[in-house]
Amino acid sequence: MNLNSIGLDKAQAEVLALDLNELLANFQLYYQNLRGIHWNIKGKDFFNLHLKFEELYDDANTKVDEIAERILTLGATPLHTFEDYVSRAKVSVGKNISQDEKAVRLIVDALTELLKMERSILDKAGDANDEGTSAMMSDFITEQEKTVWMMKAWLNETV
Repeated sequence: MNLNSIGLDKAQAEVLALDLNELLANFQLYYQNLRGIHWNIKGKDFFNLHLKFEELYDDANTKVDEIAERILTLGATPLHTFEDYVSRAKVSVGKNISQDEKAVRLIVDALTELLKMERSILDKAGDANDEGTSAMMSDFITEQEKTVWMMKAWLNETV
């Protein structure tokens, strides 16, 4: 087995880095969507949603950095151009969304896509014995599942 300096199989680490780069690209789109709905939200729930969207984009910004740093730790280079992000988009781009239900639906839909990617990465990280990536994905999944539940509750829907 050909190991890298942190003790992981090099080929498996490369695959994980590619998957993490796809997650990074989609997280950047999610982050930008959150900024947009934070700026543009209108209506009677403005104050509550404006603050919630800020909380979510601050968290997304932190996660973007953590993903990029994990990619570097695995020996790869994180994507960093909008062209790279858009070409790998699975998260829908929300443009000029100011209505509360559409904004919350955008979040739920984005997190649903991110969770699919994170679960796939978690499986591959487990197979690679990559505890660092596994722990990160487990933490992300736990937090995002709760956010989906809360957003669906706001929409008066069940998970």
